[in-house]
Amino acid sequence: MRKGWTTGACAAAAAAAAYRALQTGSFEQTVTIRLPRGETPTFALKTQDLGDGFARVGIVKDAGDDPDVTHGLEIIAEVRPGPPGGVSFAAGEGVGTVTLMGLPLPPGEPAINPGPRAQITAALQTVEQELGENVEIPDVKVTISIPGGLEASQKTMNARLGIIGGLSVLGTTGIVVPFSCSSWIHSIQRGVDVARAQGFKHVLAATGRTSEQAANSELSLPDEALIDMGDFAGGLLKYVRSHPIERLTIAGGFAKLTKLAQGSMDLHSARSSVDFERLSELLAHVGADETPVQAARDANTALRVLELASDAPGDQAEALANLVARQAREVALATLAGGTEVQVWVYDRGGKRIGEAS
Repeated sequence: MRKGWTTGACAAAAAAAAYRALQTGSFEQTVTIRLPRGETPTFALKTQDLGDGFARVGIVKDAGDDPDVTHGLEIIAEVRPGPPGGVSFAAGEGVGTVTLMGLPLPPGEPAINPGPRAQITAALQTVEQELGENVEIPDVKVTISIPGGLEASQKTMNARLGIIGGLSVLGTTGIVVPFSCSSWIHSIQRGVDVARAQGFKHVLAATGRTSEQAANSELSLPDEALIDMGDFAGGLLKYVRSHPIERLTIAGGFAKLTKLAQGSMDLHSARSSVDFERLSELLAHVGADETPVQAARDANTALRVLELASDAPGDQAEALANLVARQAREVALATLAGGTEVQVWVYDRGGKRIGEAS
């Protein structure tokens, strides 16, 4: 299936093209940027608007064969001189604003995630270097707009997460991988087959790249022993039950492993959700008083509950993460029905291990 580009990659390319026009006084027909993993896609410019002290560029989002709600929308970046201190960001039409805690950005910030912000900053710095200017990050204000984004956001979970007014600008790698349940589960099964065929006794299954890299920095397993489980915990565990391996490490973020601990076999946000009542009971179990426990019941994300645990006297975050890990391990063992040794490692967004059970 054909891959596509994230909103973050499109925003970075649009910002780079706009900044170049602001500096040179004219637009080029295309713009090429370098993504975090080294890919160098080229984008055609749609909107081209150069005015007094600003430049604006739009790029049409191509999500490939992924059923992405932003596919076909125009991602517009406006660049103008900003206050000292580097690149600042603002939300234009169709881009949401964060209103609740528990997300990677504090309330009041435009919903342009840290990954895209870093990509935009890097793209602007590259233009600065190519034009022979200094290599410092330029002092500019970047406003991202997505016409039609407010309507498209109604098909997402943004409102429930406290992102109001439009879409989020997302993407850590810049690339959209087409999402296919059957093909992903097929890949998991083939991964288990390959590991067994190689005679590996230990396999690491991770929900994402951050947890995989962090866990394997300790385990040092060969690539063939690494399973990109993604959201399909059930697809992995049910296959390992009939094709056993000696030892399985499950690694993932707090939110996804909370879902596994609560019995969900599909960890995708569209098909399962965190039971905040149950999670608040775990928070009470590790010693939190009624104030953070009540706040946990009303939380919008599992990350917010983890923050409440961290802020509580005595810092119950580690105890909470360990309890989630233990319950996730119990669910995995029950699904496997014996024959495999299981350990579960829980990670935060930065790749730090915060909970474990074995």
